Amino acid sequence: MHLIYPVVISALLFSVGVYGVLARRNAILVLMSVELMLGAVNLNLVVFDMRWADRLHGGQVLTLFVIVIAAAEVGLGLALVLLIYRNRNTVDIDRLRTLGESAEEGVRR
Repeated sequence: MHLIYPVVISALLFSVGVYGVLARRNAILVLMSVELMLGAVNLNLVVFDMRWADRLHGGQVLTLFVIVIAAAEVGLGLALVLLIYRNRNTVDIDRLRTLGESAEEGVRR
């Protein structure tokens, strides 16, 4: 198999992920876009590990570490999104610029 096909697919996936992080306002969609970028990185790691035929399979081992870190990131990110939604009743990133509550938002429900 040629090396160019998975690298191009990985670049496209990473580009879609960057677009999702920069253009989306919903925090959950931003987390999904970050996961898409991590998937593209994992694809590159595995493809180049297969290409260079490393005896220790360093790319595949690093991919496993990235998957574990991504799972922890998703768990922590979703916990933060749920906490913000409980306090602010929105997950719109543009409305979450300040840490304190403003006077217009009123009292907590």
